Amino acid sequence: MATLYQLHSSIDTLRRCTDEMSRTWQRGDSILLLGTTAAFIDWLNAYLADKDIDGIAAMYALSDDIAQLTTSAVEQLQLDTKLSAILSDQQWVALTGSIDSNHAKFDKVVTIAL
Repeated sequence: MATLYQLHSSIDTLRRCTDEMSRTWQRGDSILLLGTTAAFIDWLNAYLADKDIDGIAAMYALSDDIAQLTTSAVEQLQLDTKLSAILSDQQWVALTGSIDSNHAKFDKVVTIAL
């Protein structure tokens, strides 16, 4: 099974969040960007490379969080090409809260918010 890391970070704490995540990262884990963290996706990718975090199964963001960014920011960031999916709240709950553990996608959900 895999872990879903939920990152909620400002640019000031993003490197520390990545450091925390690297301690338990395993190939095949996924990342969900919460709040405005998606606005720092290029920095995140650079920090992931610095920490040799690879084998990311998927990178997600929440549609409500993306809606808080300006249209020009979303276009410049090209989030549609850098994220595996933009999730609704219902999709997020389904992804993280399967009641049937035999069909759960993740065995752990870890939230890092520094």
